[in-house]
Amino acid sequence: MSEMQDIEARLVAGLWQVVAAHGWAGLSMRRVAAASGVAPAEIRRRCPTPHHLLLLHGRLVDQAVLEGVVPEAPDDNTARDRVFDVIMRRIDTLQPHRAGILRFIEDLKTDPLLALALLAALPGSMAWMLEAAGLGSGGIAGLARAQGLTAVWLATLRAWVRDDTADLGATMAALDRALDRAEQVARALRLEPGDTTAGPDASML
Repeated sequence: MSEMQDIEARLVAGLWQVVAAHGWAGLSMRRVAAASGVAPAEIRRRCPTPHHLLLLHGRLVDQAVLEGVVPEAPDDNTARDRVFDVIMRRIDTLQPHRAGILRFIEDLKTDPLLALALLAALPGSMAWMLEAAGLGSGGIAGLARAQGLTAVWLATLRAWVRDDTADLGATMAALDRALDRAEQVARALRLEPGDTTAGPDASML
């Protein structure tokens, strides 16, 4: 891990430690500095606002999933299997910060503007998750897939919030059901199943 990666990981860990202890309203850069061990001047340079810390978290989550992807590697799994794997890998990246993220999600209910801003950023992340699963994210069909996967992710996240089991069985079951619904929508929109390429005829999932 490079020095930059180490600092970013510490900042994200510090963010969620502070939120777990003090809530989103109690977040301050002084507290993040104390929790992360990163100097305030360095935090100012990298993440000048709490919103930038959230964006950093989102980027690191995306990167953690994408780092496990081998471009053009042969894969005998179905598109659905690959999407399932990608979404569960994304859930796995949240697990170390579970306490802080759960409190943040609860606090988010009282901050609709922040919730809308984060929701607007989700399809961009989901487009990368489609790429990680070997599905196209370009064009009108890619936009539809990204929107569909956003709905799948939100349904899975809601299940994860309630799932305190070690094996995350309830989360996986919810993901499976969400994928069923997404496939039904894909068929209704006539996004016919295709191969694993990024071509315009690839299915939503």
